[in-house]
Amino acid sequence: MIFAKKGSGFGQPSSLFREFMQTFTKLFLLLALFTAASAQAALPIQTWQSTTGAKVYFVENHDLPILDVEVSFAAGSSSDSAEKAGLAGMTHGLLDLGAGDLSEDQIANRLADIGAQTGGDFDMDRASISLRTLSSERERAAALELMAAIVQKPDFPASVLEREKARSIAGLREAATQPESIGEKAFAKALFGSHPYVMHAEMEPETLEKITRDDLVAFYHSHYTRNTAIVAIIGDVTRAQAEAIAVQLTANLSEGASAEVIPPVPLPGAAVEKTIPHPAEQSHIFIGYPGMKRGDADYFPLYVGNYILGGGGFVAMLTEEVREKRGLAYSVYSYFMPMREAGPFRIGLQTKREQTDAALGVVRETLNKFIQSGPTPAQLKAAKDNIIGGFPLRIDSNGKILDYLSVIGFYGLPLTYLDDFNQKVNAVTTQQIKDAFARRVQPDKMVTVIVGGSAK
Repeated sequence: MIFAKKGSGFGQPSSLFREFMQTFTKLFLLLALFTAASAQAALPIQTWQSTTGAKVYFVENHDLPILDVEVSFAAGSSSDSAEKAGLAGMTHGLLDLGAGDLSEDQIANRLADIGAQTGGDFDMDRASISLRTLSSERERAAALELMAAIVQKPDFPASVLEREKARSIAGLREAATQPESIGEKAFAKALFGSHPYVMHAEMEPETLEKITRDDLVAFYHSHYTRNTAIVAIIGDVTRAQAEAIAVQLTANLSEGASAEVIPPVPLPGAAVEKTIPHPAEQSHIFIGYPGMKRGDADYFPLYVGNYILGGGGFVAMLTEEVREKRGLAYSVYSYFMPMREAGPFRIGLQTKREQTDAALGVVRETLNKFIQSGPTPAQLKAAKDNIIGGFPLRIDSNGKILDYLSVIGFYGLPLTYLDDFNQKVNAVTTQQIKDAFARRVQPDKMVTVIVGGSAK
């Protein structure tokens, strides 16, 4: 079931495929690292619109006999209704559990026989299906035939739907007892209100119970459409072969309408604070504000600034102030999650119940100081060195580049996004960070959710 996590596909690699991958892993990493580190050579992304209407993003790479493919659709959780929240995820999750008159076991066995792997991503914006296979003609043809069935001919068996609904409902009921899950859901509701991005938090056993096979079929035909599909391809095939693959994977999809428009995320008019009692020994704290969207003009100042504030692990200011100096938490972090519209800017930590107010006070003080003063030149230099120095690891495999191709295609980012990344990071100034945070993060209007403790 390709419900939420990429790489959790059902096809297990054969022993031949595992041996092949083990043999070439070191060579592949060396080649990739060398390529990425060599003056950040341009990534030759080719793009076109398929005859089916799908947009295609392709990188030809014959270093290894491997092919990676991903097809993405605007079919994330924001497409759900409150009444049947969970429908988008359930549709995505059942794609590989019976397709083209093949059962889930038959699909899994055929993939295992040829050493192919499938997976998928699912979030608020999009749903995707991915494939990794050997590029040799027999294996490639068989794997693409199976992927074409999964993408274009899902059966949505009623018995499998009932089984997966029962499994998901059991998971929701278990999650409803866990402080982290309780906080995640409450934070999303407080931050997004009635905006479509809240739909993943609206999923409950009652909403899943209402979902029928007819709902899945209708959602699939309205959202998995050829004119909104983004096809990302990287690996050991030619341009002509890539063109044929894109057609093969999208020709039998419904034509459909344009992707749904996501409205802007409204900014909070005042601070929201919510404490949820829980017997856990530690308080789970979530603090946030609507952040930025993909392609945002402030992306790089906010990205680099957040690395200094809370995204850089042990070198981040929040870690220094909360953990190292005061021992109030083992881990504290912050991040921006850019989406089609503003995703969350979030700070999170866990602390002993009796330290809740102290930890929260330090976090707020550190954030306020950072917004008012910005980073020091030394902090900025260290952040740039770490981000740029670690960049080769972001593109050290075809799978990682495939992810970027999908993101570039889905969000309409420049084809030079990866080529320009280090240059744009290096161009960020302390004043740009200070200005961006001052404009985009309002400490007196942030959402705060505490599960387990109380803020006085």
